[in-house]
Amino acid sequence: MSTQHKATMSFSDGTPSVEFPIMTGTMGPDVIDIRKLYGQTGKFTYDTGFLSTASCASTITYIDGDKGQLLYRGHPIEQLATHCDFLEVCYLLYYGELPTQSQYEEFRSTVMHHTMVHEAMQFSVRGFRRDAHPMAVLTGLTGGMAAFYPDSLEINSPEQQDISFIRLIAKMPTMVAMAYKYSIGQPYVYPKNDLSYAANFMNMMFATPCEKYEPNPVLVRAMDRIFTLHADHEQNASTSTVRLCGSSGTSPFSAIAAGVACLWGPAHGGANQACLEMLEDIQAKGGLAKVGEYMEQVKDKNSGVRLMGFGHRVYKNFDPRAKLMQETCKEVLQELGLEDDPIFKLAMALEKIALEDDYFVQRKLYPNVDFYSGIVQRALGIPVEMFTCIFALARTIGWVAQWKEMITDPEYKIGRPRQLYLGSTERPVTPMAQRKG
Repeated sequence: MSTQHKATMSFSDGTPSVEFPIMTGTMGPDVIDIRKLYGQTGKFTYDTGFLSTASCASTITYIDGDKGQLLYRGHPIEQLATHCDFLEVCYLLYYGELPTQSQYEEFRSTVMHHTMVHEAMQFSVRGFRRDAHPMAVLTGLTGGMAAFYPDSLEINSPEQQDISFIRLIAKMPTMVAMAYKYSIGQPYVYPKNDLSYAANFMNMMFATPCEKYEPNPVLVRAMDRIFTLHADHEQNASTSTVRLCGSSGTSPFSAIAAGVACLWGPAHGGANQACLEMLEDIQAKGGLAKVGEYMEQVKDKNSGVRLMGFGHRVYKNFDPRAKLMQETCKEVLQELGLEDDPIFKLAMALEKIALEDDYFVQRKLYPNVDFYSGIVQRALGIPVEMFTCIFALARTIGWVAQWKEMITDPEYKIGRPRQLYLGSTERPVTPMAQRKG
């Protein structure tokens, strides 16, 4: 990784100049290795949000925001979403290569035979209030797996790492479905191993003991694509949280629970919900007739109106997942006879303006994956409060793969960010009687 090139840092305060090696990855910008900065100068760097800091070396996911490129282990997301199912993607992200037919069959069988959760976990769910947010329930269940599966907590054992990986991706759909069923007062539905991963999840979500549920292949394919498109996304907030939490040596279940909790933030996993709520708000105020007026308000900095589902912190061109999700959205609405769905028409009208209006074009505010995923999930019958749970289900494989990569990296250390302290200098404690109000 290191090259013969070096970066020289000079100082105007009399500190001698220092050189740092420049590291080059297989793709992406070069990285200046400043690990010895403090030891050589007594100074830290300051980078709020870590926008210019590489916190790790990784071989899992690569994003080129300028090109609108997303690669899982080198494979374009467009090809994976078209030619592979989610379990193939899980295998790829964790093991590094796409499975052969025999490897896939064995892997699928292993995953599907670990989908049941410990029966006592039902009592854990019942301890929550009925109106508890499903993400609160899911966070508790995920962290609680360490109590129900204590035989796979040795993080330095490759065998136990793999067992935890299988358990997490196999049981997460079951726990998400349990959180949903509890929230609406319906009985839990046990997993069915003869169904595909996505079909099994939909069965647990929508089946009842009263009547048989037949998963629709088109809708199952849509759910599978949602999982694939959200499987991993480099060092985002929740993934960085998983790595930071896991760096302490805690169990993988605790680290993933930390990721679930981070994802719950509206600026992260709640974006598709915010987008759908924006569309529904425009529809309630007049629908298509109000689209132009709304977009003008967006352009007015003093209006406080925000355009949700457009632009991305990483993608400065277009989100490659957005086109795929738009295709899925059209397929689902056509299958359900909802081609004239007013929310979808509204979304298309907003997108048309954003792609043609100079204000949005110059700022590269293209639709992102969240713009259409909320419409798809709504059409599938998933309520908005479950959107982030679906995201967490999909992202679990990315979190586990990133955790495994970190825990097996010989250079990994417990995370310990530094700070720029702006508080009081040292001062004495004044006795209570002498303190003035």
